Amino acid sequence: MTRSELVTTLAQRFPQLQIHDAEVSVTEILNAVSNALTQGNRAEIRGFGSFALNFRPPRQGRNPKTGQAVAVPGKFVPHFKAGKELRDRLLNSPKLG
Repeated sequence: MTRSELVTTLAQRFPQLQIHDAEVSVTEILNAVSNALTQGNRAEIRGFGSFALNFRPPRQGRNPKTGQAVAVPGKFVPHFKAGKELRDRLLNSPKLG
């Protein structure tokens, strides 16, 4: 599902919301999660999952074209962990099982 599909679905499910209102809502939620991660915090949405940062330590990589060793610096990457309710819904989904 893309961002625009999420906005459209939200607006259709709640007729009192205009498309613009749904778009603002989705934007604010995603900005809140992004801001929490950029500050080094985690963001949790109960029943859905949590977003956190994982550290990938520095390592030696290889240039695939030349085979030459390349130093890859350490970095933080976003990580999503599904919540129990979401995992249970996926396990019981007739389309996936």
